[in-house]
Amino acid sequence: MILVRRKLNSILVLLCSAWIYSISVIFLISANAQAGGIDFRKYTLDFLSTGVGARALGMGGAFTSVANDVSAGYWNPAGLIKITFPQIILMHDSRYNDVVSYNYGAVAVPLSKTESVALSAFVLSVNGIPNTVNAFNSITDRIDVSKVTYFGATEMALFGSYSRKVSEKFSFGANVKFIRENIGSTYGTGIGFDVGVLFSPTENLSFGGDLQNATTTIVAWTTGTTELSYPVLVIGASYKFSIGKVQLLPAVDGVFNIDNMRKSSMVYAGPVSADVRAGAEVTYENVVALRAGYNEVKQFTVGAGLYLPKLEIDYSFARFAYNDALGDSHRISMTLTIGN
Repeated sequence: MILVRRKLNSILVLLCSAWIYSISVIFLISANAQAGGIDFRKYTLDFLSTGVGARALGMGGAFTSVANDVSAGYWNPAGLIKITFPQIILMHDSRYNDVVSYNYGAVAVPLSKTESVALSAFVLSVNGIPNTVNAFNSITDRIDVSKVTYFGATEMALFGSYSRKVSEKFSFGANVKFIRENIGSTYGTGIGFDVGVLFSPTENLSFGGDLQNATTTIVAWTTGTTELSYPVLVIGASYKFSIGKVQLLPAVDGVFNIDNMRKSSMVYAGPVSADVRAGAEVTYENVVALRAGYNEVKQFTVGAGLYLPKLEIDYSFARFAYNDALGDSHRISMTLTIGN
């Protein structure tokens, strides 16, 4: 028990040190931000913040310590070491009364018993956005609908992931991510990095940590503006146990930001904020699963999964707790395992 505590303390110190280092980098960059046209944006890369995989999303996104399939490339790259055969996942997400379309796909391959790699792609698109800049009629003081044009906005990301097992209880991983965003004829490109760790002191208990945008993620726009995103630290824990033929998996994540979220977060002190994701999964004979959770954007989530030979089909549903006008979110994903 003492050894486990020491290991956990070491992991927490490592993650917190990396987070503090990231904050230091931010302050150094901020000192020269005005002269260089660099701007920290609170919602830069927001399209990546809501998660992937209907299984994880059905659990409220409390997946940092659970991640054990191809979607670990997003949630915690250290978890990719858990896969034993190549996997492919595809997901479609319809949001805000079908205004936003979000699609995700990934492939993961174990290179050996101690190494795995993955490639993940994310595409969010909104079409039919009205442009009224040149449609105003100063004589009638109204918008001339015949002069209204329409444009689209697309945000894309490509993650390359690597995971390595250090021991039977500990693994680490990292992502390099390439960003491409466009709004009409304007576009931006960027790059960033994530690092993750996974520690399982026993077969049933797991702890995970994921430092997203570890050195800040930079997006340079054709307008001359350069946007930087803040680092985000996620620390999670989960415990699985069985009651007869039923397996239960409760999980919780703590999400720590420094982007001055204030009252939109659960707890805050100055620019630092903390939110909680919580969820649980109940599986019967490794065939069907039911899930429920609550995430950091105040959504209640539920989901279900069906495990077939080599194929997993998952569905999740989310609703905003305080705003029905935003509509419901439906996510469907399929995970294919290639091999025995």
